[in-house]
Amino acid sequence: MSAVNLGLPRLRGASNASQPRPDNPALIDTFGRVATDLRVSLTDRCNLRCTYCMPAEGLPWLPGEDVLTDEELLRLLRIAVERLGVTDIRLTGGEPMLRPGLEDLVAEITALRPRPRLSMTTNGIGLAKRAAKLAAAGLDRINVSLDTVDPETFRAITRRDRLSHVLAGLEAARAAGLDPVKVNAVLLRGVNEHEAAPLLRFCLEHGYHLRFIEQMPLDAQHGWNRGDMVTAEEILGLLRAEFELTPSPSERGGAPAERWLVDGGPAEVGVIASVTRPFCAACERTRLTADGAVRSCLFSNAETDLRGLLRGGADDEAVADAWRMTMWGKLAGHEINDAGFAQPIRPMSAIGG
Repeated sequence: MSAVNLGLPRLRGASNASQPRPDNPALIDTFGRVATDLRVSLTDRCNLRCTYCMPAEGLPWLPGEDVLTDEELLRLLRIAVERLGVTDIRLTGGEPMLRPGLEDLVAEITALRPRPRLSMTTNGIGLAKRAAKLAAAGLDRINVSLDTVDPETFRAITRRDRLSHVLAGLEAARAAGLDPVKVNAVLLRGVNEHEAAPLLRFCLEHGYHLRFIEQMPLDAQHGWNRGDMVTAEEILGLLRAEFELTPSPSERGGAPAERWLVDGGPAEVGVIASVTRPFCAACERTRLTADGAVRSCLFSNAETDLRGLLRGGADDEAVADAWRMTMWGKLAGHEINDAGFAQPIRPMSAIGG
């Protein structure tokens, strides 16, 4: 196993990783959590330039030779499903639809046994032409990032005039049966927080499931400011001005979103309060970057190079053991709210959501 130190101070709340790891094939950690949900970044590239994610000029993308090949990626996913107990896989980016041969990858992933549930998070550009093919290849459901339904605000946030493409992609996903079609929205103070209720109304009218996400310190510019973040409590207040919200009776489990019934239900809205109401104690996620590094948390200060093991000739069990040990050392929480917190060097576009 090769652990790559990212040069960050160690977060407080260290794990008990010095304890001997029990003989358990699953991705367990020292706090009793079991990771069964794998987030896979297919590429660090993106065709938008959202202000809270990256600069207008973009970022230095990974060289092609550093990105996992299809064969390498599928081998890691097979190890995850067959040996490590992963049951859910979410394809992310960057923008995952920029990965060549995506439909073929989807078909290969859903051919794994036991078959994992497969979802994808996308910005929706190009989805209108590909939703039916992705569904036919085996994709189960989709999340589309959409922070506004106002064209001018969309251009201001994304630095691109592509709102109509995203809206068409949402419609195509619903028509293709990629249910539930979820919409992920980030509210930015002074930019689009006034659209909280209109966004919910739009999603209710079209049958989409809306989830608001607190802005997290994962921007490439390292310009995140807590004062600029619209908190979960503020989001709920903005929604309650126009809707009646009551807690959903559904079990949350390890899901990141707190769910609320809208006007008595059955429609719901979710709020992911990663910063102000951390849900680390129930986390069941593990993450794989486009260049083959496994991370135990979005905010990890180290990652394990699985690509190097693959290209160095390691067998499947050696790769699985490296993955297990990475998750065994997972911290109790991300510590965003601690004074000693340090933002990861890698931005969200490089880590994968």
